[in-house]
Amino acid sequence: MRFPSPLVPATLIRRYKRFLADARLGDGTEVTAHCANPGSMMGLAEPGMRIWLEPNDDPKKKLKYGWRLVEHDGGHFTGVDTSLPNRMLKAAFQAGQVPGFDGYDTVRPEVKYGQNSRIDFLLTGPNLPDAYVEVKSVTLSRRAGQAEFPDSVTARGAKHLAELAGMARAGHRAVMLYLVQRTDAERVTLADDIDRAYAAAFTDAARAGVEAMALRCAIHPETGVTLDAPVPFIAP
Repeated sequence: MRFPSPLVPATLIRRYKRFLADARLGDGTEVTAHCANPGSMMGLAEPGMRIWLEPNDDPKKKLKYGWRLVEHDGGHFTGVDTSLPNRMLKAAFQAGQVPGFDGYDTVRPEVKYGQNSRIDFLLTGPNLPDAYVEVKSVTLSRRAGQAEFPDSVTARGAKHLAELAGMARAGHRAVMLYLVQRTDAERVTLADDIDRAYAAAFTDAARAGVEAMALRCAIHPETGVTLDAPVPFIAP
């Protein structure tokens, strides 16, 4: 999925109020960008980092830039827009391009299920069990080559695991899909030291039959964000 407008490099000055970031463009101009990431962004919001912004000329938008990427040493990138993965995955599911989901020909996003929840994707196909797929964007890395989820306590994430466990017990296919928005990640695990309740919920869900999958993204300012390949998921 390409970015609608060409990205421009900038230097991060600060991120604040969760959804705002000040940055300095190459010509020295300081701008405020929208940050489409409500999480902690641990390790991704340090002043001085090289980031990439997407400009826009939409008169309905108050801010004329959106923060899309962080650039790391070695030419690696992390995608910080948490709304992008589901848009990209919907198109990939519809095109039959997501590994592990061959034969599913109907894709329904945001379907109500469980106790007042919505599943990211409900997939159906002939002679296949309904597949309930919950997607989490993974951006944290505290060890070279390893991505982790979550980057902060997430009671909502634990609830989603419990809902998936219920679907698995009912005989459906239930999948927790960790979409890694880091090009330097070779494996994925849980940050159980950050959120022990989430790790415990994951263990319960796995025992109920919930599958855990991890897919890495290919990311570049010019080519956008696309699916790359599966990477190992290592349960703690």
